[in-house]
Amino acid sequence: MLLLLTHMLKAFVRIGTLTLIDADGRRHVFAGAPGPAVTMRLTDRALYRKLVLNPELHTGEAYMDGSLRFEEGSRLRDFLELFSVNRLSLGSYPLQRAMRRIGRAFKRFQQANPVGKARRNVAHHYDLGNDLYRLFLDEGLQYSCAYFLHDNETLEQAQRNKLRLLAAKLKTDTGPVSKIDFD
Repeated sequence: MLLLLTHMLKAFVRIGTLTLIDADGRRHVFAGAPGPAVTMRLTDRALYRKLVLNPELHTGEAYMDGSLRFEEGSRLRDFLELFSVNRLSLGSYPLQRAMRRIGRAFKRFQQANPVGKARRNVAHHYDLGNDLYRLFLDEGLQYSCAYFLHDNETLEQAQRNKLRLLAAKLKTDTGPVSKIDFD
C-alpha cells in the first residue's frame, strides 16, 4: 500500500515540497514548483491504505490520534497551505476520481433520513441535556458560530459581537432593534 500512497503523493504535489517519513523511518520527497514545504511522519502502516482511499477524512483523523505528525518545523498550517495549492491535482488522481464517483452513487443511501429516523436523530441530539453543551459552548449556550473581530477576544465577547451584528441586520421600517441587552 505504501507504493500506491507514494504514487498518489507524487501526482498530488505540483507546488511545494512534501517530505513523508513512513512508519519504518524512510524518507520520501515529493516536490513540484517552489511553494510550501512540509515534513510529515506516519507512525502506523494501516494509514497508507486509509490515506489512499479517503485522504481528506483520514489525514485529519490521523493528525488527531497522533499517527500523523508534522516535523522539522512544519506545522498543520503549512500542510493545509500545501494541500490547498495542490487540491485539484488530488481530485484528478484516477483512484480519487473513482472513489468520488462511487461515493456519489451511494450518497443517497448513506444519507437517507426518513421521517422516523429523523425524529429519533433530533430527539437524541436535543434531549442530551445542557451538561454536555456547557462543556464547549458559551454561557448563553449559543449553538452557532461566534464572530471574532479581534484575535484577543474571548468566546463570550465574540458571541456578543455576533448578536450585535444580527440585531443590526434585523432593521425594520421603524428602525433597528434596540431593546436587546448584549452585555
